[in-house]
Amino acid sequence: MEVKIAPQMSLMDKLKILADAAKYDVSCSSSGSSRKNDGTGIGNTVSAGLCHSFGADGRCISLLKILFTNECIYDCRYCINRRSNDVPTLHRFQGYIHVKAIPGADPLLIQRAGYLADRMSVNLEMATAEGLHEMAPNKHRKTILKPMRQIQNGIAENKNELTLYKHAPRFCEAGQSTQMVVGALPESDYQVMSVAESLYEKFSLKRVYYSAFVNVNEDKQLPAITAGPPLLREHRLYQADWLLRFYGFKVDELLTKERPNFNMAIDPKADWAVRHLEVFPVEINRADYRLLLRVPGIGVKSARRIITARRFGSLTFDDLKKMGVVLKRALYFITCSGRMMYPTKLDETYIVQNLTYQNQMGKGEKLPFLLDGTPYRQTSLFDEGQMLGGLNVV
Repeated sequence: MEVKIAPQMSLMDKLKILADAAKYDVSCSSSGSSRKNDGTGIGNTVSAGLCHSFGADGRCISLLKILFTNECIYDCRYCINRRSNDVPTLHRFQGYIHVKAIPGADPLLIQRAGYLADRMSVNLEMATAEGLHEMAPNKHRKTILKPMRQIQNGIAENKNELTLYKHAPRFCEAGQSTQMVVGALPESDYQVMSVAESLYEKFSLKRVYYSAFVNVNEDKQLPAITAGPPLLREHRLYQADWLLRFYGFKVDELLTKERPNFNMAIDPKADWAVRHLEVFPVEINRADYRLLLRVPGIGVKSARRIITARRFGSLTFDDLKKMGVVLKRALYFITCSGRMMYPTKLDETYIVQNLTYQNQMGKGEKLPFLLDGTPYRQTSLFDEGQMLGGLNVV
């Protein structure tokens, strides 16, 4: 199809089109770069990012996210910028630049772009090769992984260059990322997260983004979703991704082939905890750092504070609250000097009922510690389906 070029369009018309098309990209990352504005141009990567960032004083800064162009050679069924859609389409910029490399792009172009961009990404799109072929027939797993590997090698080589030459040009200083669409196909959370884990391990990715499927095209091969985008599922995937990157979890601990989807009622960390009650309760004054991170309600910062503070004496529940521990979630899984905060039952159904009830309560209400009732049921978005094999790397 011939691409419409409209040189008579005003700047505002172009901004409206390109900014509207950018809303379907889920990345809201900060730049991760240290490159500053030198006073000769516009933009700045320091403490900046896409969509929203935060100033040194903690204020949230809203930033314009816009595509450079909406012209594309591919015809992916789920994308508003696919070539079959009839949509119209050098100023010393020194702000954050995130370049999306198109699968099959010339390696020389990727190399050159890497020295201009803060971050690069090649979107994997679907968790399975079969799903990619169904949704994006012009793309192939190999042509996605090859530039991904090139970017990874370029970043590693550049780090070596910078150790030898301080003023060497920087290649993708903020790393590389990718994105997967979830909900367009019956791919399980286990499949999606297994691929993400493999990408982190084999390609040193900075981030994997999960985009809830939004039906923006009329295509009979796309699923008819009447309930809207699976945003809660997207949220659970991001929570699980956080556990992989910062909490030392493995996918096989969070999900299994027999239980391939996350519980929508509670977050993945709490779900793991209630299924491994043999580990709990954890004694706050003795547990090591790794075990503290597995307690719902204890994050990386609060775990570090606990390790440091207990060198000077035994910690109490009041101490934990001051350190940022979310006690309304942690209280089922911890003791302080051998005592629990309240007389609770170490029972999966009981704990899940209370955690679920808490999510529905307003702030400041009393917690129902003595709830009993019908056992909860693990929810499942999709049937198990065929499991994903390993990634073929190049």
